[in-house]
Formats: sequence, structure tokens, C-alpha cells
Amino acid sequence: MWMVYGANGYTGRLIAQVAGRRGERPVLAGRSAEKLEPLARELGLEHRAVGLDDQDRLCEALGDVDAVVHCAGPFSETSEPMVDACLATGTHYVDITGEIDVFERIFARDGEARRAGTVLLPGAGFDVVPTDGIAARLARELPDAVELELAFVVGGGMSPGTMKTTVEGITTGGRARVDGSLVTVPVGHRTRVVEFPSRPRRVGSVPWGDLSTAFRTTGIPTITTYTVVPEFAGAAQNLLAPVFRSAVAQEMAKRFIGLLPGPSARTRDGSRCEVWGQVRNAAGRQLSMTLTGPNAYQLTADSAVRAVTKLIAGAAEPGSHTPATAFGPDFIAELDDVTLSPIA
Repeated sequence: MWMVYGANGYTGRLIAQVAGRRGERPVLAGRSAEKLEPLARELGLEHRAVGLDDQDRLCEALGDVDAVVHCAGPFSETSEPMVDACLATGTHYVDITGEIDVFERIFARDGEARRAGTVLLPGAGFDVVPTDGIAARLARELPDAVELELAFVVGGGMSPGTMKTTVEGITTGGRARVDGSLVTVPVGHRTRVVEFPSRPRRVGSVPWGDLSTAFRTTGIPTITTYTVVPEFAGAAQNLLAPVFRSAVAQEMAKRFIGLLPGPSARTRDGSRCEVWGQVRNAAGRQLSMTLTGPNAYQLTADSAVRAVTKLIAGAAEPGSHTPATAFGPDFIAELDDVTLSPIA
């Protein structure tokens, strides 16, 4: 048996719906029984109301659960209590974060997870399954690579949860992996033109989760991640960062965002994602590949359900994992409506 925690949220609901269509019977969980009940009735599933601030009750709720897909962000606030409870109960942990510092904290608990016989798998959605899979495939073909670049474009807009995480990220600026170390850099400190499958696009550097996960997956010491960013992104970040360092401003922004609906089903069906990756070794040899896939939230729901069912089936050894270290470089090829280019 497995659980979707945060099932009443935008992405949690999508995951529960995909699971139901595939004949899965997850328990739906979250803080509010009132918010969970309509979805539980719609899907004919059990629901459990429990907050993350009560470890005893949370452990009790997880007592008969083999794995949980944790969807209640921002994960900077919510991942630690859920990981604590999973380690205490021997429950496999899956989440859909893209937050670099959350990845780093969970990877630091590898020894605890091994001792508990538990898998900790953050980033089982668009953050970072497609990019992690491309990184792993490229590293497999060029094992002496010293530099990795990853870029993505997504259509369809953001969910409230993603927007809340973005608000938190405004205060931290950009990041990059340089010679094995995470360093702070300005947003958009590097730009380049990337040959995406649809057309070339100019992209700027952003602090994406692969700065943690791709380093763990591949060991490549220098990593930059990119997406399409406005030319004024760096200036806007500098302007807004002091404002959002205020707890009051953060709370007000998150409350407003919580009222927004997220992309509609029609929008999701009409939009897609694209990913590009390139590796280079010290001799200057380069390899690259691309991926096209469905809307990022549809991909997330698909990959999260596949990940949790694989963990229950024993597909990964206990410990902290990336998607590729858990299931191998070819996990991305299993996802619905994903097309991979040859490596060239």
C-alpha cells in the first residue's frame, strides 16, 4: 500500500488521478479532511488527515504504508518531517521537489536510509527525471566528461506549488556547480543558444535541481542548468530579493498564490516540454541529446506513479537516490509520450 501526501494540491491530485486510472489504490493524505474528502469520494479511495507537525500521528499514519509520494511543498519546509517519519517507519520516500538545498539535505541522509532499509527519492517529477536521465545517458557514453550543460523549456504555466517555490528562490539568487562545489552566481550569469527539437532558443542559467542530482548521478564536476529567462531576470531578482527576505512578504505572496488554480487540463494537453543536454571531456570531445515530452505536470504524475510502484517492487537498493541511480539511465524511456534523440 502507498500514500499520496498533499493529495488535495494541484500535482497531488493529478498523481492520485493517474494512479486511479492505472488500477492503483493509494491512500490520500494531507492536513485537512475537509479538502481530501471530495477527491477520495471521486476516486473511491481511503483518506487520512494528519499534519506534518505531529510526528507521532504522522508515524501512525505511515505505519502500514510501504511508500509515500510527498507532494506538499514548499519542500524546504515540509520534506524534513516527512523524511523523519519515513525513516522511523521504514517507509520509502518519494517527492517531486526541484529545490537544490532539499536534495542536498536528503542526500546527506543516505547512511540513515541504508540503516533503515528505506529509499529516499527526491525529484521524481519533471524536477528532475528528464534532465537526470539525459545526464546519466550522456555520462554513460562519455564517462570522462568534466562538464555538463542541461537546458529545458516548458509550456503551460506553473502550479501554485511551483510558484511558491519560485518566490522562495528569489531570495537565494543563481547557483552553479563548479569543480565539484555549489557556488552562488547571478541569475542568467551564462547564456547560450540551444538547439531544441522545435527550434533554437537563447537560454540563461538558472538554479535547477540537477546542480545537486546530476552531480550525484554522474560525478561530473562542473554543471550549468538553463532555461528561457527574460533579459531583465537578473535585475528583477536583485530588486525583489530584499522584499521577499521578509517573512511577512513571503507569507502574503504564498497566500495569494494559493488562490490561483494552476494550468487547466486543456492547457496541459496543449503544451509540451523539451530538454537538451551536452557533455564535454578535457580533450574537447562533446556529445549531446534531446528529449521531448508531454506537459511537465503530466510527466510528473506519470513518473511519480511509476517510481513509487517500482520502489514497492524492490527496484532500488536502500539509501538516498536520484531517479537515475534508483532505476537506471533508461527510466525516462519508459515514460508516456517521451521521445529521445540519438546521442550525437
